[in-house]
Amino acid sequence: MNTTDIQIAICGSAGEGTIAAGDILRSALAGAGYRIIAFDAYPAEIRGFGKCVARLRATTEQTYSLKDKSDILVCLNDEHGIPHLGEARDYGAVIYEANSVVPLAEGAHVSAHIRPGQIPYPVQMRELSENATGSNRSRNMVVIGFIAGLYGIEREAFYRIIDTKFRKKPGVAELNHKAFDAGYAEGSATFRLDDVAFGPPGAKLDAVMLNGNAAVVKGCLDAGIDSFFGYPITPATTIMERLAIEMPKRGKRLLQTEDEIAAVAAAIGAGYTGARAATATSGPGLALMSEMLGLAVMAEVPCVIFVSQRGGPATGIPTKTEQADLNIALYGGHGDAPRIVLAPSNVEGCYRCAGAAFEMAERYQTPVIVLLDLYLSNRYETVLIPPASPFAADSDKPLNKDDLQPGYKRFALTDDFVSPRALPGMAGGMHVVTGLEHNELGRVNEQPEVHEAMSRKRHEKLKAALNHPDLWAFRRYGDAGAVQVGLLAWGSTFGECLEVISRAQRDGIRCAALKVRMLHPFPVEAVTEFIDGCDVVLVPELNYQGQFARLVQAETCRKVVRYNRVTGTPLRVDDIYAQVRSLVEARRQVA
Repeated sequence: MNTTDIQIAICGSAGEGTIAAGDILRSALAGAGYRIIAFDAYPAEIRGFGKCVARLRATTEQTYSLKDKSDILVCLNDEHGIPHLGEARDYGAVIYEANSVVPLAEGAHVSAHIRPGQIPYPVQMRELSENATGSNRSRNMVVIGFIAGLYGIEREAFYRIIDTKFRKKPGVAELNHKAFDAGYAEGSATFRLDDVAFGPPGAKLDAVMLNGNAAVVKGCLDAGIDSFFGYPITPATTIMERLAIEMPKRGKRLLQTEDEIAAVAAAIGAGYTGARAATATSGPGLALMSEMLGLAVMAEVPCVIFVSQRGGPATGIPTKTEQADLNIALYGGHGDAPRIVLAPSNVEGCYRCAGAAFEMAERYQTPVIVLLDLYLSNRYETVLIPPASPFAADSDKPLNKDDLQPGYKRFALTDDFVSPRALPGMAGGMHVVTGLEHNELGRVNEQPEVHEAMSRKRHEKLKAALNHPDLWAFRRYGDAGAVQVGLLAWGSTFGECLEVISRAQRDGIRCAALKVRMLHPFPVEAVTEFIDGCDVVLVPELNYQGQFARLVQAETCRKVVRYNRVTGTPLRVDDIYAQVRSLVEARRQVA
C-alpha cells in the first residue's frame, strides 16, 4: 500500500474564502479516512484586508506537526501567493489564477516567480466559477474541485461536507456543487506533471476531527462541567461559544460576564458551592485574573482556567501564536500563590487535560490553569475520543462523619495536606472563608507559626498531582538510555520535536525527547534524570526569554541550550533539526 503524506497550503486575502476552502478540504479528506493536521493563519484586520493561509497535512500514518514545505500550493491571490512560493517543495504543484483581474506590472504575476522544478498549474478560476454559478465568488470551490480531479480523489466525500456545511442553505449548496464539479472536470482533464500522489487512506479509524478549543469543550462536557463564566478574547473565545451551545442542552449554565475579573470571580464563587466551574481567556485576561486567583489559593477553592496564549505583550499580535505566558501562569499574583499548571501538546491532550483539570481542582482544592496557545487552539487533528467519559464525576476528598462536628476544621492540617471540604448547607459544616490568613477553623490568624503552617499546606498538597491517575506529568520518546541530544519541550512545540527525533534517528543520531505536561508542580526528578542521560539538551520554545528553559535550570540546576523564536508562527522542524545537527557537530569537534 502506498503511504500518503501530502501537505496543501492555500493563500489568499481575507474575504476570498481561503479558510473556508481549507475547512472543506481537510474535512473531506478526514471523511475519506486520512489522518489530518491543519492550521490556519489569518489577520487581525477586518474582512477584506490582510493575508490568510490555510495549511493541512493529510497522511496515512500518524504524524505530529505540519511540514516545512508544502506539496501543493494554491494561490488565490497574486500579492499574497508570491511570498509563499518558497514554501512549495521541488517537483510539487503550484496552482494559481491563470488570468489576473487587473493588469499587473511585469513580474507581479505568480507565473513570473515559480522556481525551476516547481510544477505550475494555471487555472481559469474566475471564468470557471462564473460559467458554473454566474459569479466569481466560488473560486475557492473551483480550486478544491481542481485538486480533487487532478489527483483522482473521490468527489463524494466533498459533496457530503458541502451539504453539511450549507444544510440550511440548499441553494448555496447547489451552487458550490456546480463550482466544485467545474473545477473537478478541469483537474481531471489536466495532464499531471508533478510527483504528488494520494495513496489509499489507512485503516478506518473511529476518529473525529477537532481543533484544540473544541477538544477542550468536549473534555469539559465529559467531565460534567456545571458552570462557565467568560469574556470574549482571541484565541479562547470559541471555547465559550461552543459551550454556550452545548451546556444548555445538558441543563448547565453559562454566563458572559462584563470582564475577565468578573468571570474568574464567578467561577471561584461557583467552585465554592461545589460546582465544576471554569473560565477561558488569553494572556491579557489572565493578567486581570491574577488577584482573584490569589483568593482561590488562600480559600482553597477549586476552579479551572483555560488560557490560550497569543503574541504579546499588551494587545500584541492577537491572531499569532506564542508561548510567553508561562511565567504569569506559574507565578502571576502577589505572595506565594501556588496553582497546578498543565500544558497539553496536541488536540487529544487538550481533551485529556481539560477533563483532568476538574478532577485535580476538586481533589487538591486549588485553581488549575490549562495552558494552550493559538497554534494548538486552532490546530485541527483527527483524534480518538473515548466512547464513555474517562473522568471521575466526583474527585473531592471523602468527608467522614467525624469531620462534620461542632468545631469543624475546614482547613485542617492533615497528613496529605488536603482538608475535608464541606459545601455550603452541609449539616455540621459551617465555617468561615476569607482572603486573610486563617487557622484551621478559617478564622483570621496572623501568628507566624500559623502562616508558615498554612503556606506549607497550600504548597505541599499539590505535589501529589504529579501522580494523578491517568494523566502522566511527563513522557519520554525516542532512543532509550544515553543519547547524544535530548529535546525538552512543552505545549504545542512538542509535535515538531517528535518529527525531529525521527529525522535524527534516520541520520544515525541518538536522540530522545521529554514532554513535560505538568509545569507546576514540576517533575524535578524525572527532568533531572533525563538531562543527565543526554550529552546536551536543547529546549525549543516560542518566547524570547526562554521561560521554560529558565524554569528547567532553576528546578534542576542543570545547563540546557535554548532555542527561542518569536515569529508568531509555529516552530519549523528544519530549524530545530539544524540546531540538533549543530550541537552534535560541535561536540564531535571538541572530542
